[in-house]
Amino acid sequence: MAKGQEQAAPDAVLTRIGQVAMLHHAGDREEARHRFLALWAEIGEHGDALHRCTLAHYLADTQDDPQEELAWDLRALSAAEELTGDPSAGRGEGTPAARALYPSLHLNLAADYDRLGHREAARLHLRHARAAAETLAPGRYGEGVRASIDRLELRLDGAGRGADGSGRPDGPQGRGRPPRQRP
Repeated sequence: MAKGQEQAAPDAVLTRIGQVAMLHHAGDREEARHRFLALWAEIGEHGDALHRCTLAHYLADTQDDPQEELAWDLRALSAAEELTGDPSAGRGEGTPAARALYPSLHLNLAADYDRLGHREAARLHLRHARAAAETLAPGRYGEGVRASIDRLELRLDGAGRGADGSGRPDGPQGRGRPPRQRP
């Protein structure tokens, strides 16, 4: 197989994760959670780090319990660190896919810690998210992540109360989440 074709070959696991993510975004959260968990069982805790990172990143958003969401987001970050070999937020080494996920991974952790009332941990991960976001290319995904960072920062500073009184900059459904990068 030619080198260009080899690089363009789709990753079947990432494709499957993307299909379940579309199911989740279409509103079937419970079914998406079940399918994500089945994929996690298939991949295993020692499977490909990019697959585990991506899957845990999406699986976190299907959780009802904030502690479970945090646990999945921590699994995603841990897998990303395996890919980059750099637990300080992927500034240079590792795969481009893992580096591109760092801003969103840290932003999700900041939001998780905020929901759980751990403001200092939230601020720490928000700083990591902002630093990692500097490497994102211009475009819709990068702009969305940076805007979500700004909204969460406002909320942590006490100035970003939602119009609905939820304390979330995006109201009860938005949860201050960045847009997901497609697998």
